[in-house]
Amino acid sequence: MAPIVVLDAQLRHLYVNPAWVRVSGLPATAFLGRTLGEVLPDLQSPDDILFEVLADGQPREAAIAGTTGVSSPLGQRLWRAVYHRVDLPGRDACLCGIGVEISNLRRYLDDLETAHQRLALLDAAATRVGTTLDIETTCQELVDFLAPSLADMAAVGIVEEEFTGAPVPPPGFLRLRKAGGSAPPGMEWVLRQLGGPGPYVDVPRGVATRQCLDSGRPWLGNLASDELFQKVTVDPERTKIFRAAGIHSFLIAPLIAAGRPVGVVLLGRAGASQPFDDDDLVTIQALADRAALSIDSARRYSYEHTMALELQRALLSEPRTPHPAVEVAARYLPSGRSVLVGGDWYDSIPLPDSRTLLVMGDVMGHGFQAAVAMSQYRSLLRTIAASGAAVDKILSEFDRQVAHLGLDRLATCLLAVMDPGTGTCTASSAGHLPPAVVRPDGNIEVLWLPAGPPVGTGLGGYESLTVRMDRGTTLLLYTDGLVERRDTDIDISVQALETLSLPADGPLDDMLDTLLARLANGACEDDVAILAARKRDGSK
Repeated sequence: MAPIVVLDAQLRHLYVNPAWVRVSGLPATAFLGRTLGEVLPDLQSPDDILFEVLADGQPREAAIAGTTGVSSPLGQRLWRAVYHRVDLPGRDACLCGIGVEISNLRRYLDDLETAHQRLALLDAAATRVGTTLDIETTCQELVDFLAPSLADMAAVGIVEEEFTGAPVPPPGFLRLRKAGGSAPPGMEWVLRQLGGPGPYVDVPRGVATRQCLDSGRPWLGNLASDELFQKVTVDPERTKIFRAAGIHSFLIAPLIAAGRPVGVVLLGRAGASQPFDDDDLVTIQALADRAALSIDSARRYSYEHTMALELQRALLSEPRTPHPAVEVAARYLPSGRSVLVGGDWYDSIPLPDSRTLLVMGDVMGHGFQAAVAMSQYRSLLRTIAASGAAVDKILSEFDRQVAHLGLDRLATCLLAVMDPGTGTCTASSAGHLPPAVVRPDGNIEVLWLPAGPPVGTGLGGYESLTVRMDRGTTLLLYTDGLVERRDTDIDISVQALETLSLPADGPLDDMLDTLLARLANGACEDDVAILAARKRDGSK
């Protein structure tokens, strides 16, 4: 049954039907002779529209929103009504209104709009949070997104499990490392003082942050009292900081990945901002769940990257000491954080007759497996090289044994034997980039020698090239990370070496530093390994 009302020219009620009585919770007599605003002040009356209907007689629709004396699970209610002018003989014009409640439809549309907004936020977060594999960057991206989108201030702490260089937290305490914060101008001081002056916060049990991490559920404190604020911070005195900044509500959300906490994000609203509601809680927890995966991936990558790099450096070490007549220098430069360390290696191996074998290799792939494979290949090559065979023969045997052992990673390899006695260098390549020589005047020349298949194919078929090494000439061996660039053919990149000029009369270390500064430029797309060798001055 639809509510029906009849109003006079002053919008006073002349009649209300039983349906409107049930909706309003008031008897019909309470309406008679009074306007809607006088009877139900919490309802918005569309008076302007009603006067227009009285003036021109054209029926119009109007909305009535608000609350009545009858409670509703929908909260604010909404009716859509149609008003007609009624002209009676001998009386002023009056209005007849017939309404229908559309609160459920309005609630549905509001929920739908909220869902759309939530999805839009999650989509935006997917492109703005977790753009790198760096923990600090990921955390800062998260708080920069949350504030001001969903809060006035935001801070994130990461659960710290290793305490290198810092004292162990007291028993029962959980250490959080401050990893990012965001606040509007004028509130930055709150972030600086929030957890104390240090980079860590040791959180005891009973604090809201700890409860959130232990339970895996968010903690909400809207329009918080001083007593409730004291549960947010380790130091109760810091409640004064919140009050001074005008913060009235807090939401703490755990960052959970693979069923374990990796951190926590704390959000605050201040001033005229509304307290957090249920929709905020759902949205923020969904964002926290996504961010937790990115942060956990960044943390695991950082750990694996550090371990792999340390492993490779330990395995790589320094090349063996060459014969006294040859001096060598080497550099290893890991790639950027976009990939794990690779399998580059270099070596210098003394041979009979005062000769020195120089090695440059690159195992395909990255990470622990590539680093371990590099160590295996390096050891195997040292054993084979002890025979003193020619470089092409060493490569053939190297290739045969790698294939026979079933090592599943191919490798490129360049061998060069420097013979100070004859003033020559003999080189052979297994799919590796050609060596280069730096002449005494600093000019570079690439030695284009035949390149056989990579090591591990079992195909063999390597050739060698012998060149003169005049006094003051330096041999350069390198991996592709030194010259390879996106969208540029590798042969063109190698040829570009010949456009450079290097200091040839100083220490080899200076020469390599200059080469790296000009080509690598601190942003290598792949690992870089370089080995330089030349005959010592005064040697025969």
